[in-house]
Amino acid sequence: MSAETIAEQAKPKRVNLRRPDIMEAVREQVEQHYRSQIVEKLRQYGGVLEAGGLKVRLAKEFGFCYGVERAIDLAYAARKVFPGQPIYILGEIIHNPEVNEQLIAMDIKFLSGPNKSAELDDLRQDDVVIIPAFGAQMTIMEKLRAKGCQMVDTTCGDVMSVWKRVTQNAKEHFTSIIHGKAKHEETLATSSRATANTSGHYLVVLNLEETDYVCRYIRSGGNKPELLQKFAGAHSPGFDPDVHLASIGVANQTTMLRSETEEIQNRLRQAMIDRYGAAEIERHFRMFDTICGATQERQDALIKLLLEPLDMMIVVGGYNSSNTSHLAEMSEARVPTYFIRNASKMVSAKSILHFNLHKQQEVQTADWLPAGNLYVGITAGASCPNNLIDDTVRRLFELRGVDVDALIAKMDAQSAGT
Repeated sequence: MSAETIAEQAKPKRVNLRRPDIMEAVREQVEQHYRSQIVEKLRQYGGVLEAGGLKVRLAKEFGFCYGVERAIDLAYAARKVFPGQPIYILGEIIHNPEVNEQLIAMDIKFLSGPNKSAELDDLRQDDVVIIPAFGAQMTIMEKLRAKGCQMVDTTCGDVMSVWKRVTQNAKEHFTSIIHGKAKHEETLATSSRATANTSGHYLVVLNLEETDYVCRYIRSGGNKPELLQKFAGAHSPGFDPDVHLASIGVANQTTMLRSETEEIQNRLRQAMIDRYGAAEIERHFRMFDTICGATQERQDALIKLLLEPLDMMIVVGGYNSSNTSHLAEMSEARVPTYFIRNASKMVSAKSILHFNLHKQQEVQTADWLPAGNLYVGITAGASCPNNLIDDTVRRLFELRGVDVDALIAKMDAQSAGT
């Protein structure tokens, strides 16, 4: 077999999944699984529902973003186009357990994570593989291409924008300082682009404490072995802080807190000014706004909702969802907050199971829903489908003895009468 033939076979096959007939069928299926009549009605009535002493207000922006909707549509479309063929997905398509369980029910096999049921090494030519919304590391993509797999790439456009920034940094010998979680799928994918150029390097910082440590090193040097140990697993191979912190560009995992990313940028910039002088800053520092627009919209909407005199907040979504966790973090700083996976966690008015961000585990709280007048805010991350919001609203009012469907019907009748 000639080298040209081998190269041709190794190219990923392109399949048109966005045919009108396929996407129409997909839309019907996705709506059936994730649509919420209650959410639609609440938006119609200003996001507020009130009865039985309970007032519930939804954040203006919450739930599925365009990137998540696109990823799910493409995964469903893959099953429509390849009805009898094995389909694989590299990992969780998004960080929401209900959505991933639905893919399992569609006989889509996971290649990593808690739902793993197949091995990457077992894939063969023409096998269909879905790339999750977070993207994938370059080594994995190269392996899929070499095998000649058919790839359904659902990588979010905002994530790819970050890749362009870190790739450019590498080409121009700027080390990428990535604000993110070093083991998160998106950050792993981004850091692999930072080293695509052989001269490229990266360092991942999780928070302000780690940023300040780096800033001190930039200003006056420090203990190199200690730094490398502190950031073990969060820097590029061959990373030398004495060399590779001389010129840096700040990027981020798209779902981090915008306010924290901006503060990290400001602190690193000031450290570079202190070391090299303001006149030389452009040679040593660059930054870009790479926070996902949908993430920012949901954070802004929550900030506005928290101005209300709320008694508590409920945040709905996957416990391993970065953007949802940050919403819970923002909320608990202002008001009692319960971060739940779904409505079943509201066991009764006397008991709720919710995720504790500090303990990183689900905990139980008693007497969480007191009697009397209560004002509750609800939001959800970009990976949370509307049907889970629907279930949450229904369960809250059910615990107060209120039939939400009857309440909505009454509101509709009053609206029609006016």
